[in-house]
Amino acid sequence: MAPAELRDIVTEADRVAALALRRGPGQDKFVASVEKSFADALEYPEALARSWTLNDGDQVVGFVMISDGIPAAVLEADETLVGPYFLWRLLIDEARQRQGYGTQALDAVVAYLRNKPDADTLLTSCGQGEGTPQPFYERYGFVATGRVVDDEVVLELDLRRADR
Repeated sequence: MAPAELRDIVTEADRVAALALRRGPGQDKFVASVEKSFADALEYPEALARSWTLNDGDQVVGFVMISDGIPAAVLEADETLVGPYFLWRLLIDEARQRQGYGTQALDAVVAYLRNKPDADTLLTSCGQGEGTPQPFYERYGFVATGRVVDDEVVLELDLRRADR
């Protein structure tokens, strides 16, 4: 079985398929909806959002959005931005969770970033409390940076490690 792959959201059909994805019970505390993600990308153009669906064959199983190379000057001017490469959103449809798709999504993002000469780290953030996705990210290799932005712990993945 081939791993799931990231596909650009190009058509209205792609957008509708992404909007149909649902979070699991209680996940709304930690994961924004796809609709909110699209709205945030428009509201914060300086974050340079890039989004994809995660597809297993023809089936859309998830959604991923990153900040794709925010310039240093922009990061210095706005403390609320995290980057240059930031995993802004990762949502696996509730019917497809716990099947390895989250890891496959991260693998695909890491592969994408490995083609960028200046991408040494991938950052993400997560809220705290019962159900936080932080343990998932830590199992993947992210480590806490000690930084907190908008009440979320910022985590970092070293993309230069040979095992990623």
